[in-house]
Amino acid sequence: MVSSFWGDKGIVVKAEVTEESIKEKENQISNAKKERDSLKNAKTDLEKVKKQLETSKSNLNAYISQIDASLTDIQQKIDTLNDQITEKENQIETTTQELHEAERIQQEQYEAMKKRIKFMYERGDTIYFELLLESGSFADMLNKAEYIERLSSYDRDKLDEYIATTQLISLTKQALEEEKETLDEAKASREAEQDNLEQLLQAKSAELNSVKADINDKEAAIREYEAEIKAENAAIAALEKEVAADKAALYSKYKYDGGVFTWPCPNYTRISDNFGMRMHPTLGVEKMHNGIDLAAPAGSAILAAYEGTVVVAAYEGSMGNYIMISHGNGLYTIYMHCSALYVSKGQDVSAGTKIAAVGSTGRSTGNHLHFGVRLNGAYVSPWNYLK
Repeated sequence: MVSSFWGDKGIVVKAEVTEESIKEKENQISNAKKERDSLKNAKTDLEKVKKQLETSKSNLNAYISQIDASLTDIQQKIDTLNDQITEKENQIETTTQELHEAERIQQEQYEAMKKRIKFMYERGDTIYFELLLESGSFADMLNKAEYIERLSSYDRDKLDEYIATTQLISLTKQALEEEKETLDEAKASREAEQDNLEQLLQAKSAELNSVKADINDKEAAIREYEAEIKAENAAIAALEKEVAADKAALYSKYKYDGGVFTWPCPNYTRISDNFGMRMHPTLGVEKMHNGIDLAAPAGSAILAAYEGTVVVAAYEGSMGNYIMISHGNGLYTIYMHCSALYVSKGQDVSAGTKIAAVGSTGRSTGNHLHFGVRLNGAYVSPWNYLK
């Protein structure tokens, strides 16, 4: 029903308080409880994951691939929880506004009823007697009697509307508490998943360091490292060749115009490893580092540096989850070790598009973004394109 009553300044105020609006609040309460149950059931069973990983430790590549799959799965859960938390916070804000509005309407209804009761008390039954005496005819008297009945019915309707508004307020308060409890549960689940992510990263880092420590022959270690880089380069070169051979407009519509790249990891500018020759931290020999490493927490946003088309968004043993974007004129950007990928092959992106999340998949022992730039089949310094 539509509630209508006179405000203090003679303005008619209307508010929709219906069986449907009350039912909607009851459903909101029920759904919030179901969401909490769902959150509890969706949590990662870390002990089960660890047991599965133990069986693959004898094969390092298999171990890395399996642990990276778990890392990606947990990151996706964290992303989903972040979305749920944002949605729940918005819902709580909306419900709070609804509660304030319902309380305002209830107060105005209450004030209107007080005035009505005072008026009826002061005039008593004389108002009805006066109406009947003023009737000019029997028909007029019947009309006056009908009006009296309508007044009485009007008062009952006003009371019913006040009761309905009071019920809606009670349910809205309950829904608000349920939503807040669900929000707390989502935040607790996110914290637990982030802890799971960190534990798996530590396990992976320890295993990789252990394998390196077990290799007594430095030459063998160097050969293994060079094999990793060779595999990376072969994979990238094959993709470049595939793109060059593809005559479709999909990969040829962009022409790099010399613009400055967007910083690929917003709010994180610390370079943990720069482009160029460097002393390898484990091998103790000088090796070429073909990109820049940006240190950032797991799950941090990775942005496309420039407009272009996604050539690949996939997993590779050494690079982990990685993305390669063609910007035209033989220019590509590469983003390695991601914890999650948000784009797919063939997708067009603009500068600043969120394409992935920072992670430590592949041959990586800590969360960071390895950002590389290739021009005409060779790696070049990213600093040529960044501010």
